[in-house]
Amino acid sequence: MYKIHSLEHIYAEKTVLQVEQLEIPQGAIVGLSGPNGSGKSTLLKLLGIIEKPSRGEVLYNGFSVGPFSKQARFQITLLPQEPILMKRSVFNNVAYGLKLRGEKKPFASEVKKALLRVGLAFDEFAQRPWYALSGGEAQRVALAARLALEPKVLLLDEPTAAIDGASAQLIKDAAFNARNQWGTSLLIASHDHPWLNEVCDDVLHLFKGRLMDKENENILFGPWQDLGNGNTGKRLPDGQEIHTPKPPHSEAAAMMK
Repeated sequence: MYKIHSLEHIYAEKTVLQVEQLEIPQGAIVGLSGPNGSGKSTLLKLLGIIEKPSRGEVLYNGFSVGPFSKQARFQITLLPQEPILMKRSVFNNVAYGLKLRGEKKPFASEVKKALLRVGLAFDEFAQRPWYALSGGEAQRVALAARLALEPKVLLLDEPTAAIDGASAQLIKDAAFNARNQWGTSLLIASHDHPWLNEVCDDVLHLFKGRLMDKENENILFGPWQDLGNGNTGKRLPDGQEIHTPKPPHSEAAAMMK
């Protein structure tokens, strides 16, 4: 599905992403892990054909396609961390992509199914204005708009960050169901490592714009806590703690072999 060769992307004369080679097969669930600024969002934008790489190429199904090309426009969709909704009702937000695609069939049935996939009742939410939604509801509406298109590729950028636990679980379930129902490929950038490890076929680790080799995956990113005895420590998500000699600065990373 995707093939990347000698890719480099530059913002403001600074290289933010370098990927020598990467292949992602159709139907895969691939996670992207790494600290803020590691290049996860940039890689998703390039895979979403929203931006063109500064150097190299991204092949989608064997073709080099440009930003917003019709070839990929309705097959690939990106859900950003901050939901982007138009100043319209929930119904019109979800139906918008179907209208752009030139769908002739009635939209109500498709919108209803898309809303149900993310746990939103049609009768309760269809006519609700965008400003009357909570953060979790807005993110679910944004996802419903993408699921209505039954995409071949769904790119998720921190889809469960800063929303309530119930909405986060509904988003996870809806994305996974898209893969099971339509064979949709999922690429998920997230700090939710247990979720990535649970659902992904593979997890790619990025650090300072580069993909880490498999043997270098176990990276513990700062900041670290100064323990006051010449050592520094970090608490892991499962409650365990790592103690190590103090690194040269608070944002340093340690690697365990």
